[in-house]
Amino acid sequence: MKKLCFLFFLICGISFSQNLEEAIYTAAESFISNKNENSFQLLKKQEALFKTQAKTKDEQLALVFLQCHKAYYLDEHSKLKDAISSYEDALNRFKNNELSKLSNFDIIESCLKPLGNLYTKTGDYTNAVSTINQYIFLAEKSKNTKHQISGAINLAKLYQTIGKHETVLKIVDDAFKLSNSSTNQKTLLQSIKASSLIALNKYNEAALLNNSTSKFENFKNNYIVDFQKNNYENALTSLKKAKECLSEANLSTRELAKFYVEEAQLQFILKNQNVALKSLQKAIKLLIPDFKSNGLPTKNDLYAENTFIDIFDLYATIETNSKNALECYNLSFHVSELLQENWTSQENKTRNQSDNRIRSEKCIDIVYYNYQKTKNKALLFEAFQFSETNKASILKSINQKKKRLQQHPNDPLLVKEFSLIKAQEHYTNLLIKEQLGNNQASKLNALSEQLTSISLQLKSLKPNIEKKYPENKNFYTLETIQKKLKKDKAVLVEYFYGKNSVYQFIISEKDMTLQRFELSNETKQNIINFIHLFDDGSIINNNINNYTNQAFSIYNLLKLNTISPYKNVVIIPDGLLNFIPFEALLSSKTRTTSFEKMPFLIKNQTIVYNSNAQFYLTEHVTNNNNQLLGFFPVFENTNQKLTYSIDEAQAIEENIPSKIFMNAEASKKNFIKNASKYGILHLSTHASAGNSVTPANLSFYDDTMFLNELYSLDINPNLVVLSACETGIGVLYKGEGAMSMARGFQYAGTENLLFTLWQINDLSTSQIMQSFYKNYSDSQSAFFANHQSKIDYLENKSISNAKKSPYYWSSFVYYGKLEPPKSNYTLFYIIFSIAISLIVLFLFLKHRKHDRNTSRISSK
Repeated sequence: MKKLCFLFFLICGISFSQNLEEAIYTAAESFISNKNENSFQLLKKQEALFKTQAKTKDEQLALVFLQCHKAYYLDEHSKLKDAISSYEDALNRFKNNELSKLSNFDIIESCLKPLGNLYTKTGDYTNAVSTINQYIFLAEKSKNTKHQISGAINLAKLYQTIGKHETVLKIVDDAFKLSNSSTNQKTLLQSIKASSLIALNKYNEAALLNNSTSKFENFKNNYIVDFQKNNYENALTSLKKAKECLSEANLSTRELAKFYVEEAQLQFILKNQNVALKSLQKAIKLLIPDFKSNGLPTKNDLYAENTFIDIFDLYATIETNSKNALECYNLSFHVSELLQENWTSQENKTRNQSDNRIRSEKCIDIVYYNYQKTKNKALLFEAFQFSETNKASILKSINQKKKRLQQHPNDPLLVKEFSLIKAQEHYTNLLIKEQLGNNQASKLNALSEQLTSISLQLKSLKPNIEKKYPENKNFYTLETIQKKLKKDKAVLVEYFYGKNSVYQFIISEKDMTLQRFELSNETKQNIINFIHLFDDGSIINNNINNYTNQAFSIYNLLKLNTISPYKNVVIIPDGLLNFIPFEALLSSKTRTTSFEKMPFLIKNQTIVYNSNAQFYLTEHVTNNNNQLLGFFPVFENTNQKLTYSIDEAQAIEENIPSKIFMNAEASKKNFIKNASKYGILHLSTHASAGNSVTPANLSFYDDTMFLNELYSLDINPNLVVLSACETGIGVLYKGEGAMSMARGFQYAGTENLLFTLWQINDLSTSQIMQSFYKNYSDSQSAFFANHQSKIDYLENKSISNAKKSPYYWSSFVYYGKLEPPKSNYTLFYIIFSIAISLIVLFLFLKHRKHDRNTSRISSK
């Protein structure tokens, strides 16, 4: 009743006030003058009502003012997610109503700057960069040097957080060139530059700047230098001096908490564990002021703040009880999930996988150690689940969204979500191309604004979708995997490639094992050396004995002898193992130089790869259209002509119902227009793995398709064959794998994929592809056809020994389902069985008719 009365008087008060605009400002100013929980709750109720009534631009501007102050209060009280939502709502309102034309309200200072900082705090670096760049652009446009330098400071801090120190130095040096910077801004810039120089081990250059920083920063930088040089006692002395200057350092609560975490890390290294724990407790109580216990907070106490992750990870490292250590890591994983709830771009999610992977390895270490002591087999699957936690998680997420949309194709929420995801990748691709090309500030800003708008819309949809379709995180059990393996007559081998160890999980229909080997520098180098044997066709042929020794050594290193009894093998690689052609490994020592006679793994086992166990278990929706769409640019009259690509196309037409685009017709436009209409896609072209600046890409006759443009497509073919160089190679991210064109097709909806691991030979590729499609036509199994095409190649007497080097045939790897072959013999057997059954039935019916006739004669 009191609430109803309150609302009545509130409505009356607004109705009879001079106007709604004044009422909104009055409510906001009343809150500003007396900030507490009660006044905040009142403000929230007022805001909800004002939102329904605000119509004019003046009223909308007043609401922006209110929401910015509300967000500021939420940020001060560690309600970071709610603070971000309030700032985002204010920014949307300001842009949608074009309020910059109405007033000189400082949207940068009031909204964009704190919002960018909040994105940085919560690890949403993609939106942080976009937001900061937006207000730098606005500041440049209005010639507001103060905001330009402020933007440079925040952008530099962001790039420092993610370890891009060369970028930091460029941003800072450019900012120093701007005039009218304040003394405080100059000091901040110098401090940031000094920190990045130290991170790059440029100590002498940093020392020159260190004298112009504050006492606190000076001592703090000295601590970092000593820490990096492993002079821990000196580092402690400098840290203590920095601690004495805390009162004048003007640190935020969060910065102070981080300082105590750094202190705890140093004390732990110095084996002062109790001191370290006390510092961690100080950090926790700074971040959770109401927390009174000396233990660990519960999940309900926590919020999206990455400092918690540093705290719990260190707690777990100090903890001697394995159960308690795992609980600490689980708190870290929980905070990581809280952070990711607000992330919408896959670039941001990919960039942040590394820390989770390190944590997963530590958890596997603990479980493996417990298993060694107890031999409790239940622990093996627990370790396996840690391995799977962050393995291709972004691909898993988009795959789940697509499956959900397939089940509910008419749900407007899901349709809108998927439309926005495609638009996000489209604009990301345009942004990347602009950055690689003209780099015009106005275009970059417009694209950043588009991406920000899409991100906000995706966030607004998420709560309703999650409420309607609750996520089930327990996708499978060990029994589920074993049942599938029994059906496929296969064994599953999954690797976890960590920082210190490689773990191998082997699951068969009846058993599960876990093995570990240390990832020493020597071991890692051996793996890298083996991968580099495939850099050029001459490397293996010039020293065949070196190849056979290494191929057998890697076979033993990866402990593959234990799966020799199994014909079908599902391999889930990880890390650098993604680039190893397992089929080309040797299962025994050999002195022969004849490749045809070598004991390649492919001789006895048929291998299929996958990105994670969930993909292996997923039931695939088959496209009823099994026609092939082929693209063969050929590139005639260029130095990149693919001569044998024409033979490849002809072989396809002879074996598969197909539509082939040759030469100029093999355009990007035709691919985008037709790709979703066919069950098989074949691309015979040039491709590049890209680098840290340029994404992986694929060449059409008229244009290049970059990775993000492929992400924006929605296709569902039964099979994609990428007959091009390096389509499985790209920048490698821990857990997520290579950012390759192959991954792009997986993201776009491809579940069965044949692609390459290095620069392939035109002629041998054509020969293998001709054999592949002949076998595929007979068997309707890409799994079988891939295996058999390589066996056919090795047994082909017309091919020289040099060209039978694994460089020429083992580049193609198949990711997808294990489909048994439907051979012509099987078809013949089925027809023969039906014919025999019909004959037997005919004879039986004839015999019965004869018996009835005989019976009638007898009765007469």
